Amino acid sequence: MKQEILSQIPAVNDLLAAEFGQRLVEDYSHQLVVDAIRKITAKLREEVLATAEEELEAKEFDLSSQVILKQVKDYLEKEDRLILSPAVNATGVVLHTNLGRSLLSDKAQQAVIDVADNYSTLEVDVATGERGSRYNNIKEILAELTGAEDCLVVNNNAAAVLLALSSLASGKEVIISRGQLVEIGGSFRVPDVMERSGAKLVEVGSTNKVHLRDYQEAITEETALLLKVHTSNYKILGFTKDVKPAELVGLARQNDLPVFEDLGSGIFVDLTGDGLSYEPTVQESLEAGVDVVTFSGDKLLGGPQAGIIVGKQEYIEEMKRHPLTRALRIDKFSLAALEATLKEYRDLERAKEKIPTLRMLAISPEELKQNAEELLSQLSQVVSEDFELNLRAGISQVGGGSFPLEELTTYVIELRHEQLSTEELAAKLRANYPPIFTRIANDAVVFDLRTIQQQDYQIIVEAVDKFV
Repeated sequence: MKQEILSQIPAVNDLLAAEFGQRLVEDYSHQLVVDAIRKITAKLREEVLATAEEELEAKEFDLSSQVILKQVKDYLEKEDRLILSPAVNATGVVLHTNLGRSLLSDKAQQAVIDVADNYSTLEVDVATGERGSRYNNIKEILAELTGAEDCLVVNNNAAAVLLALSSLASGKEVIISRGQLVEIGGSFRVPDVMERSGAKLVEVGSTNKVHLRDYQEAITEETALLLKVHTSNYKILGFTKDVKPAELVGLARQNDLPVFEDLGSGIFVDLTGDGLSYEPTVQESLEAGVDVVTFSGDKLLGGPQAGIIVGKQEYIEEMKRHPLTRALRIDKFSLAALEATLKEYRDLERAKEKIPTLRMLAISPEELKQNAEELLSQLSQVVSEDFELNLRAGISQVGGGSFPLEELTTYVIELRHEQLSTEELAAKLRANYPPIFTRIANDAVVFDLRTIQQQDYQIIVEAVDKFV
């Protein structure tokens, strides 16, 4: 009986000659379709041969050309997909590092497309036609927004810190508070970055307290600069003491030293009016007299991955001349997206609407509830009675090492199934294309509306509908 079933599997040439097969060849190429047909038919043969004789009659094998070619099409589509794919973030973590952190504004997206689709003015002076600097593309807008004399952009903030220390403090001492020796993610730690730069670490103060006199007493002829690292990814509460940037600047001026501050996340706008805690802005650091400030482009700024360095021209110029600058330089796509993102900040209220990260952070609970009700209504139309749907208030997180103690009021939809566990439900959603990432709480799969985009609704509904 097995041989009878196997003989019904169409030949490769017959499948290629079918109208469906010809369409696949046009879409993918003859060789790719042939290879796919062979893999699918081989799998079918293995399945038939692995089935016990007594089970063959009960098990139905649909071996029609149409069904097999549909499997071939599904296989080719899956193989053609990039591993780095779009995803739905339903976790409620706005700056989700594993899911790519900040979404780009419409203008930033278009800027990347324009640069990808055309030659560009990356390193040319339009006025003279001679070679220019890629950093000139954003120097003017960064100066306008922050008041900095000069700027430099590299591929991420760890690179910015490494370059700044390598340029300004290699072989010399850098004084830093012991409580600011942070781990910045991926097991990378500030002391490790400093060591690679060639700078010698001088720790002062204690984990929870540091005084201005601690810095003063540590200054020697070998001191290159005073370093302040904003602990954006954790908070120490209670019996604490820190030195403000302006105080550190005052001490540095007395000793003819520069002050370097790594703000980590970096932010241009005060969001306390939108219900978030106070976070020091880049502008405030520069106004306090800090000489060099570094921060990320893809966190609270809401742009592409980048390490942005702003400050006094004499120090920035020194970094531009350093050999590491070329190895760490930013690419044209990130640069285009960054410039477009920065220009959104010329109108702060507009920036809160146009930059997705700011919009998700500032969205009101009332709007989130409306969105949750809309998605709940759509899901209710496709789920069976085996499913349970529930809408409730919840808590979102900022993520990305930013606002570590912040609890953002949100609205979530809980999904449960009588036969499937929450882990199985979550796995099925991740197996969708594009994959849907949720969180699990209260023995339910949770969709947090803060990070779900309008275009994600249909994706979620169709994914749930597939396994109803």
